[in-house]
Amino acid sequence: MEGGPLQETQEWQKWLEDLSKGAISHELEVITLKGMQVVHGQKGLVCCNLVIPDCVSDKDGNWHVGAITTLIDTVGAAAIFSSTGQLKASVDFNISYYSTAKIQEEVEIEAKVIGHKGRLSSVVVEIRRKNNGELIALGKQWMSSINIVPSHLSKI
Repeated sequence: MEGGPLQETQEWQKWLEDLSKGAISHELEVITLKGMQVVHGQKGLVCCNLVIPDCVSDKDGNWHVGAITTLIDTVGAAAIFSSTGQLKASVDFNISYYSTAKIQEEVEIEAKVIGHKGRLSSVVVEIRRKNNGELIALGKQWMSSINIVPSHLSKI
């Protein structure tokens, strides 16, 4: 998707930052996104850096795949939000894991909107090692428009 760099904090960026700080989310997002920084954004494209926090490790000291999944879903949603101005829910989600990453390792996350079809939007999210660009995970997802009703929010 085309668009110039964002000069001011946009609604999508505030949403993503609020999630990472726990202002509007549940504990899962707070833990997973802890310390993430948005480094670039434009319509349909969101780039972030993250030093993988200790609290998202598996038993071997690697970045837990569940935390990777949550991060891909959330940053992908932010990219679509930057393109459409709407929050959307995942309806099809596929992740390929290419490598492990250790706790305290720095990674780059790039979410790029591929296109829109009716109420559906498609996004691809890549996670790479910051020091050498090696691909860690690649997420592809379709998201659909949702109507958020505060009284029906999940309690999970």
